[in-house]
Amino acid sequence: MNPAEENWANAGYDAAHLSQRRKLLQSILAPITILVIALGWKYPILGFAVPVVMLTGICGAFINGRYVCGHLCPRGAFFDRIIAPISPKKHIPQALRHPVLRWTLVVVLMGFMIYRILQNPGSADHWGRVFWLMCVITTGAGVLLAIIHPRTWCALCPIGTIQAAIGGDKGQLLIDSVLCRECKICEKACPIDLSIAMHKDGGVVAEPDCLRCPECIKVCPAKALSWPKAEQK
Repeated sequence: MNPAEENWANAGYDAAHLSQRRKLLQSILAPITILVIALGWKYPILGFAVPVVMLTGICGAFINGRYVCGHLCPRGAFFDRIIAPISPKKHIPQALRHPVLRWTLVVVLMGFMIYRILQNPGSADHWGRVFWLMCVITTGAGVLLAIIHPRTWCALCPIGTIQAAIGGDKGQLLIDSVLCRECKICEKACPIDLSIAMHKDGGVVAEPDCLRCPECIKVCPAKALSWPKAEQK
C-alpha cells in the first residue's frame, strides 16, 4: 500500500464514521434554531444562544478553521438538514464570496448589534431580544438565499468570515494530484459549494471556507482526498 492509499484508508474510514456522527449531531442541533426564532421574542434568554455559538466558532477557529460551522452550528445544521432537501443547490455566485462584501457585512451587522445593545445595556432581556432579532434577520436572509444553495448564507456569514480569517489555513484537506480525476463528485457533496479539484496540483485544498466536514472524502471514488495525519488521530 502506497502512502496515499494508506492515508486514505484511515481518512476514508474516519470520514464515513464522522459523516454519520455529524448527521446525528446536526439532527439534534437544527431544532435549536427553530426554537430560538419561534420563542425568543417571548423568552429573551433563548437569544443568548446566539453569542454562545458566535464565541464558540471564533475560539474554535484558532484550532481548526471553520470546523464549528461544519459540525456544531445550529443554523448550519438547520440549513443542511431541513433546507437542503428543498433547495435547488445551484452554484453559489463568486460575487457573494467577495471579501469586500463579506467584511462590509461584518462591520454592518456587528455595528447594528452593538448599536441596539447600547440602547439599553443594563437589561439582560434587552440583550436577549437583540440577539434574537439578529438571529431572525440573518436566518431569514439565509432561507431566502437558499433558492440558490442551502448554505449560501454561510458563504457570507460574518462569523464564518472571521473564522476563515483566523484559521482558514489550519487542518487543510490534502488532495493527491496523481489519484484525482477531476470528476468533481467531491464538489457536489461539499456543503458550502467549494472548488476542490482545482487544487490538485498544489496537494492541499487551500480553501479558507472549508467547513472541515468529511463529506468530500467520503464520496471521492479515486480516494484522492484525506485529512492531514494529525487530523486523523
